Amino acid sequence: MRSRHPPQCSWRPAAQLGAALLSALLLMTLVASLAASALWQQWRIAEIEHNERSRQQAHWILQGASDWARLILIEDIRSAGTDDLREPWAMPLQEARLSSFLASGAKASGDDFLQGVFLSGRIEDMQGRFNLRNLVDQGRISQPDLQSAQRLFDLLDLPDSLAAELAQRLSQAGPPDSPSQGGPTAFSPQRLEHLVWLGLSAQQIQRLAPHISLLPERTALNLNTASAEVLHASLAGLSLGDARRVVQERELRPWKELTQAQSALGPSIRLPPERFALASKYFRVTGMLRQEDRRSTQQALLRRQGLEVGVVWRHNQEPLP
Repeated sequence: MRSRHPPQCSWRPAAQLGAALLSALLLMTLVASLAASALWQQWRIAEIEHNERSRQQAHWILQGASDWARLILIEDIRSAGTDDLREPWAMPLQEARLSSFLASGAKASGDDFLQGVFLSGRIEDMQGRFNLRNLVDQGRISQPDLQSAQRLFDLLDLPDSLAAELAQRLSQAGPPDSPSQGGPTAFSPQRLEHLVWLGLSAQQIQRLAPHISLLPERTALNLNTASAEVLHASLAGLSLGDARRVVQERELRPWKELTQAQSALGPSIRLPPERFALASKYFRVTGMLRQEDRRSTQQALLRRQGLEVGVVWRHNQEPLP
């Protein structure tokens, strides 16, 4: 007797095989995706660790360069009582391999690393610029210094009314803390970029930057390092042309005494010793490090008093790709 059940279809094994193959492909795709994600996470962690290690290395190398600058300033004060632009501290350090600064025995362990690191830097006399802190004297606006600031602003094509507004805002901001304590008060600007707090634009700060400083206290202008523009602005009655002539003469023979500066400037120019000097105690050190395709910059304001050189502030710019 024949079975009434129909025969099983021949396509079911093929369908099951296809489903199994599809499941296997999906599983392989999932495994591959997970593996790729794990590899990317591992690469990312390694990259972050490498960047952090490079940042730390740059920080310590630049801090070492800042300490080197401190030694240069200490040696300078041992040999001279005045500061001028012909002294060793004023010579910029052109970019050079870091390995060239180290003894052959010291660089053996990290020669491959040192060969790819380049260092450059400079020391600048911040008392050779117009100190904006001079605009305020014991809580009041200093009129002689305000007039100097107005002449400088006018020379740089900035409204002289801006100088009066800046002086007013600095007086309202309050004095900074004592340099021995370090750091400004809550609203007192410490670096030039902080002047945006007082209403200056980034473009105005950029134009003023080569000619001004913002030091923790009132300071005398160093006539040996001041530019022609700053001399013209700070010395009433001195034309810009005469200031440029004086600077050219000063480059050949820096002044050792204020009487020499007085003779070069003429009897009509007054040089009160509380406003003008030939030596400085505030210097800014800028160190620049290039490692592969990354660049790092550190700036530090140093205060020299006798044979002691301390750091007023230090600012790091993070490495850029």
